[in-house]
This record gives sequence, C-alpha cells and structure tokens, in this order.
Amino acid sequence: MRVILLTRFENSGASSRLRCYQYIQSFSFDNIIVECSALITDRMLKEKYKHHHYRYRDLFGAYFRRICIMLRLGKYDCVWIEKEALPWFPVFLETWLLRKSIYVLDYDDAVFHTYDLHSSCLVRILFGRRLDLLMSRAAAVVCGNSYLAARAWQASASCVQIIPTSIDLKKYNQHISGQSTRYLSESLCRLVWIGSPATVHYLQLIAPILITLNQRKQFILRVIGATFDVDGIAVENITWSEATEVQAISECDIGIMPLADSPWELGKCGYKLIQYMGCSLPVVATGVGANCDIVAHGQSGFLVNTSDEWLAALEKLLSSNAARIEMGAAGRKIVEQRYSLQVNAQYLINIFRAVTAKG
Repeated sequence: MRVILLTRFENSGASSRLRCYQYIQSFSFDNIIVECSALITDRMLKEKYKHHHYRYRDLFGAYFRRICIMLRLGKYDCVWIEKEALPWFPVFLETWLLRKSIYVLDYDDAVFHTYDLHSSCLVRILFGRRLDLLMSRAAAVVCGNSYLAARAWQASASCVQIIPTSIDLKKYNQHISGQSTRYLSESLCRLVWIGSPATVHYLQLIAPILITLNQRKQFILRVIGATFDVDGIAVENITWSEATEVQAISECDIGIMPLADSPWELGKCGYKLIQYMGCSLPVVATGVGANCDIVAHGQSGFLVNTSDEWLAALEKLLSSNAARIEMGAAGRKIVEQRYSLQVNAQYLINIFRAVTAKG
C-alpha cells in the first residue's frame, strides 16, 4: 500500500511528529509505504517563533508545493492528512483536489475553533464549517480525544476512531530505572513543564500559585522548550531537543500541566501528562478535557481547578517522596496500557487497511 502523508509541520512540530511521523516505521513493518510532505518546514517554524509570524514569500512557496503534490494524488492508495491540507483556503478547492482520493484525517487539537470561534464574523461565515465538510467526506477521522471525536460525528463523518497521542516506550525505558532514589540527595525537588513558546502562557496562569508554594516549600521549576521567568522562584529554562527531552523530564520529580477552561483547551490531548507519566512522574493538572481521562485522580496524580487545590496537591507531593514514587509508578502503568506506540500503532494500521479495502 502506498500512502501520502500531508502534515502541517516537519519533525520540529510536535503534533506532526507524534501523531504521524513516529508511526511510519510501524507502517513499514506492515508493508505500508508512507511518503511525507510537510506544509511548514522546520526553518519556517523557527522563523515564526522568532518573529511571531511567517514570511509571506515562504507561505506562498509552501502552498504552491502543497497544491502541486495534491494534483498528483492519484498514484497513492490513500491520503493521510494532519488536520487539513490547505489551511485558510476555500474548502471547495481542497475537496476538489481530494475528490478521487481515499483520505484519512487526523486531529489532536480543536482546529475547527480557529474558524468557528474567530473574532471576525466574516471568517466564521466563510470558514466556520470548513473542517466539518472535510470530515464528512473522509474515509475515516482519527481523533486524539472524545471532544474531537464528538465534533467529527456531528459533522456526519462515516468512520470516527479515537487514538490518543502516544509515546514510544523504547525511548522512555532507559530513563526510569532507579526512580526511587532520584534526587534523594538533593534538598530541592524539581517541578517540570514542557511545551513551546506558543503555549508557555499557560504557566502564567499559575505563577502566583508557584510563588506562594515556594514560600512554603522551596523547589526548582524546569521549563523545557520555552523561556519563563518569575521573581522568587528558581527556574531552569532548557532548550528542547528530541534527543534529550526524555532525560530532561526524567531528572525531575513532579510534572505539571496548567490549562485554561475554554473550547480550545477541550480539544487538547494531554501529551505533556503522558510524557511525565511515561517517566514515572506524578502529575498535577487542570481538570479540563482529556486531562480528566488521562489522570487517575489520587492514584497517578491530581486533577485541580482552584488555587487552593493546586497548592494542596503540589505541597503534598513535594513533602512526600513515597507519594511521588507510588503515583509515578501508577502513571507509568497507565501509559503502558493505553498511551504507548506499542499498543496504538496497530489500531492505526488497521484503519488504513480497512478504508482502502472498502474503497
């Protein structure tokens, strides 16, 4: 089987890397050949983080390349699309280019809210149902959580499957030995948050909580992939690297994931939590969306919503090495059973086999 994969980003884009690229080797073992084509290159993404926008010349070239590829989709048995092939283009052009193809859509974010909750009324009118039309014509829609799946069913998609964002356990296994003695010799525990410059604003939501907590129980905050500074807290800002991210997380003691409570956050798939739990860390997260499915409250960590709940959960974990070890082990077990590449790759392969067989 020949599959063309149309992603939003190259390997530096977390959503593309985790929802698509990491499955390609598993596909090859099943005699499925995947060719990849990203819309946004790593260089373009780096420029965006630096200047807060893409260059128009780069965008023009990116869309031109994407349309040229879509004009040659007939030689593939299936088209695998992350989110949408031509963001912000009229939907009739995308559906026309896909008219003769069997295609599978993948979502790990509520990207439909980019359009239907836009501040511009004109955008809401012209693009508000854009992704619904794409989903209604897809052979299958793969979603990272139940909120996204509900939207696909609402759009009358013919086949909807939930496959959570997953980690490759092979990358994590080498870092979880000796967890019970981790940092016992150090006086301060490490809290860890991993993300990007685009999402670091979520940490600001709990900055006052962290300041108060540090006055009661001192700690170090490790921030991976972004820069975050707050007076009164020891912060380690670490550059993200795929080669070092697992080690950087595993060197810490507690993983945190603050979120706002809005329709956009309901579409998030809680990948940070899965990474923390894969490293056998206990977690504290806002009780919103997929977080509530991932975290076993009181067993693998805590789901919190108020400032008092954040403080109580973090203070309890900072004060008890035994609680951190016990909850971390429970979280690791959950990941092994439900959120690993080793478990979920075959489910994804089965979807492609089924839709191409059905034609």
